[in-house]
Amino acid sequence: MAIVLDNLSPLPDDADTRMTLWTAIILGLVEGLTEFLPVSSTGHLILVGHALGVTGEQAVSFEIAIQLGSILAVVVYFRRRLWELIQHLPTDPASRQLAYGIGLAFLPAAFVGLASHKWIETHLFGPVTVAGALILGGAVILIIEHTVKDRRITGLSGVGLREAWWVGIAQCLSLFPGVSRSGATIMGGLVVGMDRTTATEFSFLLALPTMIAATGYKIVQSRTILFQGDPLLLPLGLAVAFVTGLLVVAGFLAYIKRHTFKPFAYYRIALGIVVLIVLG
Repeated sequence: MAIVLDNLSPLPDDADTRMTLWTAIILGLVEGLTEFLPVSSTGHLILVGHALGVTGEQAVSFEIAIQLGSILAVVVYFRRRLWELIQHLPTDPASRQLAYGIGLAFLPAAFVGLASHKWIETHLFGPVTVAGALILGGAVILIIEHTVKDRRITGLSGVGLREAWWVGIAQCLSLFPGVSRSGATIMGGLVVGMDRTTATEFSFLLALPTMIAATGYKIVQSRTILFQGDPLLLPLGLAVAFVTGLLVVAGFLAYIKRHTFKPFAYYRIALGIVVLIVLG
């Protein structure tokens, strides 16, 4: 463990260790395990990438691209609900409201992310910023769990445009590596009055347009870098992220029906402190 953590030390800007099949498997596992938990998949991928010595533009592009595997996991898990939503859009006002709400919540982070993604990748993709965001995000989760008790919205049909908009604003915070997209949107949902299950399900559905846009843009932008070397790397990472993500989605939804998000907050704070201690 000590040997691995020592590799979290900052690497030169031009460092870019060659990706291997084992690296792709490990990063795929990390992505699938953390994408839908409020612990920051991007933050974990950055930390693990630095621990493995896999950094640079190819690594960043790969870490973003394999999120497509997690997206597919959401599509498969919610396939019936998504199909019903599409079928009922022309005739059902509640289905239209949910679709409009997802679209509205998508917009803030889409605009902010498009304007700032390059600066964020250049200046914030490092273990120190991730550790700080993990600790701060964990503290925010604990504060929200202790203070916000309004749970009047108990189903997706009760999510209005106002609530969706504020969840979208909260999602902008997740552009900072280590904050967590699912964490920001779930906490945003709790603040505007959703119960834990509704906030989590809305967060998962919002992930579809958000992650498709972000990963699709990155794949097109970095296609020459992504497909350098072994052509099996990206498909393998995607497959591992998909299988792992599918298991996590099912388990997480079952978990939050009976438990709070406090354990994830404690985990975030502990991990952030450990990383800062290792970095000295």
